[in-house]
Amino acid sequence: MDMNFKALTALVISGGTMLASCNNNAAKTEESKDSTATAVTAGPQSFGQADGQEVLQYTLKNANGMEVKILNYGGTITDIITADKQGQKGNVVLSYDSLSGYQQKGQPYFGALVGRYANRIANAKFTLDGKEYKLAANNNGNTLHGGLKGFDKVVWAATPAGDSSLQLVYNSKDGEEGYPGNLQATVVYTLTPDNALQITYKATTDKATPVNLTNHAYFNLSAGKDSTILGHELSLKASRYTPVNDKLIPTGKLDPVKGTPMDFTTAKKIGADIGKVKGGYDHNWVLDKQEGVLETIATLYDPTSGRYMEVATTQPGIQFYTGNFLDGTLTNTRNGQKYVQNAALCLETQHFPDSPNQPSFPNVILKPGETFSQTTVYKFSVK
Repeated sequence: MDMNFKALTALVISGGTMLASCNNNAAKTEESKDSTATAVTAGPQSFGQADGQEVLQYTLKNANGMEVKILNYGGTITDIITADKQGQKGNVVLSYDSLSGYQQKGQPYFGALVGRYANRIANAKFTLDGKEYKLAANNNGNTLHGGLKGFDKVVWAATPAGDSSLQLVYNSKDGEEGYPGNLQATVVYTLTPDNALQITYKATTDKATPVNLTNHAYFNLSAGKDSTILGHELSLKASRYTPVNDKLIPTGKLDPVKGTPMDFTTAKKIGADIGKVKGGYDHNWVLDKQEGVLETIATLYDPTSGRYMEVATTQPGIQFYTGNFLDGTLTNTRNGQKYVQNAALCLETQHFPDSPNQPSFPNVILKPGETFSQTTVYKFSVK
């Protein structure tokens, strides 16, 4: 099941070793002698305006006909176009037909880069070096996905890097959304010759600060032919998960998945046990891997279309979310589709929710002189 990362790691823009976030452990990934990419980047297309800046949509293509389209607004993936087993191409992520869709109230982060801290922080506050920092309580009294105006709602500086990659940079000011330190975040999207979308995340800061970056793409491998993902088959390389309270904050325990609806150690249909999970799946799984090592940790298969996706990451956790809050009311959707409950799923690689308040969880504090560095890869094929 392991993916071939020789071509992938050669495309990491830094060209050096990948560092595990915050503690500078070198990621043990293979270097490649072959850095040839077969993708070409089309000229960016205008997609509207935000904060007085032009929003552009960039297209990455490879020789197989796969395409990925990305906005500089929120670093948002609008399209991942791949072929099914019949050779028919389709967009396997939920999206909108215009910028107004991405800016509507209640827009649930479709395809966006999320930060400064992805997922939830309990009671919208944390203490660091003896000082309490208060954040926006934008989710049941907690902070979610960076606050009121997180990294998903800003315009990033975009630079096509060669023919196959797009580099995005955002400078988050000291005190923005309540977080300390000027943080420079750099994200590089790379479409590889073997139909993988690689996302590399880097960040530096001038003050100690929590950092947790991810992408919030909503996947439906049927490309919209099936209205839900309940028939998709998922596997997760995770024997434990972090149970949560009624506000979706981890209790601090790491519970075994064996014998519970949370067990995806062997691939199973998402709909098989979802009814046994109050509200549906929206939990963090603890990955059975060494932190900082790029390793395949999830697979997703749609039997109808034959599309198969493998997920690899250097991160210690993954949030599996089944679109529980989708209710068909979002407007400006692509082709006017109704995105109903469970219309898509998210596989958000990450550090654990509420880590700034839970010292037993892996460290999320980035300090001056350190580099946050993580990589996640979504690879597409058919079977």
